[in-house]
Amino acid sequence: MAEITNNDEDGFTLIELLVVIAIIGLLSTLSILALNQARARARDARRISDVKQISKALEIYYNESGNYPAAIAPSQSIAYDGYTFLSSVPAPPLPIDGSSCPTTQAVYTYTRVGSSASNPSYTISFCLGANIANVTGNVMMNLTPAGFFTGDVQSEQHMASPS
Repeated sequence: MAEITNNDEDGFTLIELLVVIAIIGLLSTLSILALNQARARARDARRISDVKQISKALEIYYNESGNYPAAIAPSQSIAYDGYTFLSSVPAPPLPIDGSSCPTTQAVYTYTRVGSSASNPSYTISFCLGANIANVTGNVMMNLTPAGFFTGDVQSEQHMASPS
């Protein structure tokens, strides 16, 4: 009697499996890259939010005292005469983004300019990894009462309002 053979295969070939694995690997690599970029942009958005929050607390401090504080430090409050305007000065999120950002930029750098008798102002220096809205990234940024600046604050190349 003749033997009947069935040539129909019920599985996948090795080539089909390798193609599927390669596609899954490619998609996972692309999603990880997109996730890392989203995280970096989220850190930059937080940096902008932090310096705006510090700026608003400094403006309220100025309205109450007629001057800006001599210094502020991370995790300390901005307060005057029993009123607290910012309970804790935030620290920038880590890691530091941007190839032009110094690795020492682990805090927002605050500098008071002038005094109550001579047109007081301040500068908050920070670094962004990428462009966010109309704020330039990958450079040291400065926030003053007049807005965001790159480089030398005295050049007054205004970029955006702090509000």
